[in-house]
Amino acid sequence: MNSLVEKSVNFNRKVKVNFEGGDLTSDAGILLYREFEEKMGFSEAIRDILRVKDKAKFRIHSNLDIAIQKTYQNIAGYHTDDNADELTTDPAFKSVLGKEVLASQPTISRFNSRLDVDNSKQFQFINETLMNKVYSVEMPKQVLIDLDSTNCQTYGNQYGSNYNFHYSSNGYHPLVAFDGLTGDFLKAELRSGNVYTSRHVTRFLGPMLTRYSNKYPTIDRFVRTDNGFSIPQLYKLIEGNKAFYAIRLMAYKTLYSKATDITARMDLACKDNIYDYKVVYGEIKYKAAKWDTMRRVVVKIEKPEGQMCYNYTFVVTNMTATPKKVIMFYSNRGTIENFIKESKNGFAFDSMSSTGYIANMNKLQLSMLAVAL
Repeated sequence: MNSLVEKSVNFNRKVKVNFEGGDLTSDAGILLYREFEEKMGFSEAIRDILRVKDKAKFRIHSNLDIAIQKTYQNIAGYHTDDNADELTTDPAFKSVLGKEVLASQPTISRFNSRLDVDNSKQFQFINETLMNKVYSVEMPKQVLIDLDSTNCQTYGNQYGSNYNFHYSSNGYHPLVAFDGLTGDFLKAELRSGNVYTSRHVTRFLGPMLTRYSNKYPTIDRFVRTDNGFSIPQLYKLIEGNKAFYAIRLMAYKTLYSKATDITARMDLACKDNIYDYKVVYGEIKYKAAKWDTMRRVVVKIEKPEGQMCYNYTFVVTNMTATPKKVIMFYSNRGTIENFIKESKNGFAFDSMSSTGYIANMNKLQLSMLAVAL
């Protein structure tokens, strides 16, 4: 007696699911992804948007098919081009991709070399198209853009790879943006390994904010990031797009002097008990030398249990919430570290194995699409 009634899937009625044996695969889970992306139109978006410059008039495996295959390989954990050789006749992958045989490693490697800067932009547009599909099902009330940079470690002679003192390793230093409320991977951009954290951040964030303000004006937009991105150009960009932000500042001497009243409150709270944990919140008006206007800076002063020294946190913001709530809002930005870790460990987002910079740029975008899907 069968333990499971035979079932079929909507995207391909020829695919049957049962426990009777036959062609075996250890990756049947990707059938569910295929069923989902059929409704989302993911492969359709790739076929509509991706245009690879190719002089060949005919290929057994088209560039569009290879891009889709690479996405499914990343989802299933087959991240390197060499892994394709193990999957050429896998029944699950053949069913998902609708092919008798899959592209092998040499074919995929040649595909990587054909991609250019325009293709990187097209992959980003595909990701935006996917987000539009999600929003058409349920429009969010808020989007929280968590900005960060990360390290993609390299071990060869990849062009653009350099030593980064912050990470103490050779690699690339890409920018990334996630929705801190949903974990959606919004955008990624490859950069050389030795650039400063905030390099090109306004160019990176600007089109995203403009798209949200024009296409989704009813969605409240928030930006959250650390002191590596605390530059006045970023504040002005966000303010100009009528969005809100909470960005940590470096603890400069001037900020300490501005916060003397808040420090006095902490001194008073600790007057009769210098051992227990204490925390106070406040705010100041501050204008740095390079700023064009005064801005609100919320302050948290914390005294750990059993210590005499105070820890200061300064966050510049245009939000109207209480200082405590702004600090709590900012402190939750640590979730982006988990999103980045998941992208690296689960989807090889940091695998930059090609020697060419543009090839690695597009590998980054394909990994982002796998995470997004």
